[in-house]
Amino acid sequence: MLPSANNIAALLARYDAGGITQFVARMNATARALGMASSTYTDPSGFNDETVSTASDQLKLARAAMRIPAFAEIVDEPSIVLPVVGRVANYNGLVGEDGYVGVKTGSDRAAGGCLIFAKKVLINGRALTVLGVVLNQRSGSLIQAALVSARQLGDSAAASLRLRTALPAGTVVLSASSVDGRGTNAITAGALRAIGWGGERVAVHVVARPAMTRLKAGEKMAKVDLSSAGVTRTSALARSSVGGASLAWRLRHLF
Repeated sequence: MLPSANNIAALLARYDAGGITQFVARMNATARALGMASSTYTDPSGFNDETVSTASDQLKLARAAMRIPAFAEIVDEPSIVLPVVGRVANYNGLVGEDGYVGVKTGSDRAAGGCLIFAKKVLINGRALTVLGVVLNQRSGSLIQAALVSARQLGDSAAASLRLRTALPAGTVVLSASSVDGRGTNAITAGALRAIGWGGERVAVHVVARPAMTRLKAGEKMAKVDLSSAGVTRTSALARSSVGGASLAWRLRHLF
């Protein structure tokens, strides 16, 4: 995982699955499970011309791999001492600089210079990891070209991250009405904030309380949260009171 070693990939495939064919089948099954719809593996190392993927698919793979502590620890090594061969350097020269903690280089004439990168950042006291992928970099030596492009992308993405207000306090998120047509709105009690980039879309989830016969102004009507990093939860409160059905309405609806 530090210097590329296609022969070791083949050895590991035989050790893990009993043969290359069986291991490649596992690779493709895992790719499908991760939603990597544009990826096809035909060999353990990815060197075959028939092995294809995309940046977005490799990002899905990186997200899954970096959740494995042992994997994340290995790819964060600038170098390591191995039996017989001694010290070997990580081809990813970004590791150990400015928060970069991985992940993997790749290069050949067809794909150009490639790098999946991971960069640790601290936003509003919260530790996050920015993941990214660059492919087909050809400006100079292939791996160096990938490193330069990845640093530009990673540093730019990290610098753009902010704690931003996704939903201001007082935003109407729900309405309720009584059987006789009187109603009120539920407004957010506090602002919902998310760590992200300007213009990014985030999903808002509103979970309403079960139906009630009457509401008081300021009473909690729902829970509101965001599927994102940051301050992500608040309540939605009734803007005004709504009582039960009026006497006139009940008289008109006796039957």
